[in-house]
Amino acid sequence: MFVAGMSVKRPVTTVMLMLIAVLLGLVSLNRLPVDLYPEIEVPVAIVSVDYSGVAPAEMETLVTKPLEQVLSTVSDLDEISSYSRQGSSIIIVQFQYGTNMDFAALEMREKVDMVKGALPDGSGTPMVLKIDPNAKPVIALSMSSQMPIDKLQSIVEDDISSRIERLDGVASVSSSGGKEKEIRVELNQAKLSGYGISITQIQNVLRSENLNLPGGTVKRGDQELIVRTTGEFKTVDEIRNIPLTLRSGESIRLYDVASVEEKYKDINSMSRYNGESSISLSVSKQSVANTVKVAEAVLLEVNKLKAEYPDINMEVAMDQSEFINKSISNVVSSAVGGGLLAIIILFLFLRNIRSTFIVGIAIPVSIVTTFALMYFADLSINLISLGGLTLGVGMLVDNSIVVLENIYRLAEEEGYQMERAAIEGTKQVGMAVFASTLTTVAVFLPIVFVEGFTAIIFKQLSYTVTFSLLSSLVVALTVVPMLSAKILKVGETKKRKHKGFSLGRILDVFSNGIDWVAKKYSGLLRTALSHRKLSIILAVALLISSVGLVSMVGSELFPAEDEGSFTVDIEMPFGASLEDTDALVQKVEAIVDEIPEKDDVFSNIGSTGNQFSLSATNSSQVSVNLKDSNERDRATKEIVEEVRKKVELIPGAKIEVNESSSMSGGVGAQGSPIRVVIKGDNLETLEDLGLAFRDIIRNVPGTTEVKLDVEDGEPEARIIVDRNRASMYGVSVAEVANGLKASIEGVKATTLKTGEDEIDVVISLDEGTRSSIENMKQIEIFTASGKKVTVGQIADIEFDNSPTQIARANQVRTISVNSDITDRDLGSVVADIEKELEKYPLPDGYSYEFSGEQDLMAEAFSVLVLALLLSLIIVYMILASQFESLLHPFTVMLSVPFALSGGFIGLFITGKALSLPAFIGIIMLAGIVVNNAIVLIEYINQLRAKGMERNDAIIKAGKDRFRPIMMTTLTTVLGLLPMAIGLGEGSNTIAPIAIVVVGGLSLSTVLTLSFIPVVYTVFDGGSRKFKNLKSKFGNRKNKKKLANEQA
Repeated sequence: MFVAGMSVKRPVTTVMLMLIAVLLGLVSLNRLPVDLYPEIEVPVAIVSVDYSGVAPAEMETLVTKPLEQVLSTVSDLDEISSYSRQGSSIIIVQFQYGTNMDFAALEMREKVDMVKGALPDGSGTPMVLKIDPNAKPVIALSMSSQMPIDKLQSIVEDDISSRIERLDGVASVSSSGGKEKEIRVELNQAKLSGYGISITQIQNVLRSENLNLPGGTVKRGDQELIVRTTGEFKTVDEIRNIPLTLRSGESIRLYDVASVEEKYKDINSMSRYNGESSISLSVSKQSVANTVKVAEAVLLEVNKLKAEYPDINMEVAMDQSEFINKSISNVVSSAVGGGLLAIIILFLFLRNIRSTFIVGIAIPVSIVTTFALMYFADLSINLISLGGLTLGVGMLVDNSIVVLENIYRLAEEEGYQMERAAIEGTKQVGMAVFASTLTTVAVFLPIVFVEGFTAIIFKQLSYTVTFSLLSSLVVALTVVPMLSAKILKVGETKKRKHKGFSLGRILDVFSNGIDWVAKKYSGLLRTALSHRKLSIILAVALLISSVGLVSMVGSELFPAEDEGSFTVDIEMPFGASLEDTDALVQKVEAIVDEIPEKDDVFSNIGSTGNQFSLSATNSSQVSVNLKDSNERDRATKEIVEEVRKKVELIPGAKIEVNESSSMSGGVGAQGSPIRVVIKGDNLETLEDLGLAFRDIIRNVPGTTEVKLDVEDGEPEARIIVDRNRASMYGVSVAEVANGLKASIEGVKATTLKTGEDEIDVVISLDEGTRSSIENMKQIEIFTASGKKVTVGQIADIEFDNSPTQIARANQVRTISVNSDITDRDLGSVVADIEKELEKYPLPDGYSYEFSGEQDLMAEAFSVLVLALLLSLIIVYMILASQFESLLHPFTVMLSVPFALSGGFIGLFITGKALSLPAFIGIIMLAGIVVNNAIVLIEYINQLRAKGMERNDAIIKAGKDRFRPIMMTTLTTVLGLLPMAIGLGEGSNTIAPIAIVVVGGLSLSTVLTLSFIPVVYTVFDGGSRKFKNLKSKFGNRKNKKKLANEQA
């Protein structure tokens, strides 16, 4: 090979080129963004429309349906779903993966504009928003202080929030848990009636009195003065003393008919941090921003703010970057541990520091070079890409081992000069090394045909493995021969007896052990060749028995990470007061406080802290962060189960306990692991079916938190205006509605300026009016002519619960039953649910389908099966060209099914389910395991070409290639061992890949050394018979032809 010759003859150039690659890699490493998972772009946009006071059924007919019809014509559409609620409609449009969301949103806006005019007059303007799961909160802050809560809120909102929002990469900062002041003017109905004053009159008086207006200019001598009428209120007393003129001409004061007090507005949410009331800030990052860098910038700013505001206690309640940094450093330590184990194995085999250095240098150089290639390919450092690098660590030395071993053999056995041995040795095995690297890399080619969520995960891993292996190939063909020529010495292993405990003694023991195993292996190989039928029967029996493990292993989309945090979501019945909600949240906090592993507790009462939520309920959330995984004995899952059992005993609310997961946002808008969507037209029938399905699913073992997406809505008193009676008094429905709103909820009349703040002045009837329905009936509505009439005289009142929402999918009404899973894998739970649901008789026109994670898993696995088949075809093609034979590749590829068996045995022993990462490990196996068989079969062919008899060639090849095959297998297996054991944060995601590769490679190596030679003899014998038959048939033909010619 020209490359090897040049690198040996120009060592300085080779070293400089290597250092350039390392330098680029080190610079790139510093610039690569760090995140937990690759950026997952979920192509989803929503259209939101507000229409105050309209019930879900009318909302669906008037707003949702017209918008759905036009949006369903948008290009690249995957799915459209909608939620019609009291006063609002949300339409969720999901596009195909890879859609340009900027253009998609633009097209959606154009479509919405087409029907905007046809929407009801009172409805708001439809808003089109792109949803981005990457723009989720990365840090939650808690602010508490001894100062009054309104003053604290004003500092937090005006200064602290804006300071954080200005930081690079921060998308938004939302706050909750504060209080706002207002001036409450509570009118006495009886007194108003006695004086003949309406709420509207008082509202108009307050507005007209609270004015500062310019009145032009006037001259005073030579001066020109600006005229300003100043009547703005300065104090609450001024408002109290406002004169009201009666129809009789008399004048009274506002305090004669109302109480005027400065109060806090009715709050609908509160925040607590470790039991103390606080204001919470939720910091969301921009979708393109890097989580770790944004978190670092926010924490730096918080430290500055702490110094500026010593009176405010600022605590970090949640920080996503903490888990990311721990996970990444954990994977890095797995990679370093694997690399060290691989180098130790090299040293034990080579018994030579120089040889170990020459081969071992491939690991750091290849990894650092990979960082440069990752930077240019626009990848990030995350669990998946680092997992790919860790996978590569053990394989990086394989090429170098083969090259070095051949150089060493030529120098020692053939007596070549070191420089010539380096060049010739590399030339001899160059093509074999190239082919084995190509088979490993080729399995990633079908990635081109994979799309969606699977492609995002798969691409990062395939790029890093490919980059690192190609780097190691270049190192093996350039740096290894150059260093061998310069520093390798032949015959360095000293044949002397080592006594006592020393390094030499350990090396002797290891060498003797390997020699003993090699001797036993030679005997086993002879036995296998003389009992071919028995060998094949045993191997096939092993293969069939391991296939049965596939069903026992189970399946899931993505392994859950133990992120050390969980949430308790509390749904109160509609109409529950904030005080009742808070009392219940305190009960949950008391249960959580008993957990010894808890670190801190963060509660949002009356809100979940999510900016975009599909729940239409009165909900609260308690977020619990646990101590680091190495400081606690129990996994988060076990703690969640304990809390779940305890909160079940709390009556009066629906309480859900869920483990936190960074992956849930990326999996898509599907939400729960199991989601059964029932489709049909009638809401009542759908609800009945939903309740029946919920009960069926609840009884399936492994399901938990089973719930419907529709509950009874808010209890409401419906005012039915009798138009005939109302017309006699000259009152319209609008006047009744506005009169009720002003009397009960209150209307903003004006504002009171105090220093920098503006406080709303709100007018309503006093508390007595809201205390009963009978009092509400006595509310007076003033007519245009000045007459008054009570609500009870012109309207009837009905009581009902409105449905919280009407859900639709692809323009058909739906109801969904959602369920989480516990202690079982997703695949087996879904299979059990399907069996039970098949027995249930569905009415005509109604159907159901599985959605959620199950749907994604089925889609991902079917795509990966196709990728695996394509990988095998590509590997076969490479092998066929390598051996220049159509038959021998089949011999080599028989190691693949046994490797898959080993992978499944590995998953079964470790109790892991077949997941997306495990499947990627299976695809990788197809490229890795053939390498050993290539080395063995190629050497057998070389020996036979020199005239050696078949069985002798097989036994010699087995003996000669035993050590290099064992060396490459052990370096790969031990390189992956720390990752397969999977301790610490972030390990669950990548451990299945390592387990599959370790299990598959271990089993296939044993069978490659013993079973593949047997198969080789069978194929070779078959091929000989076929050739003999062909030649016999050809001879007969020739004889006949000759006879005919003679005749």
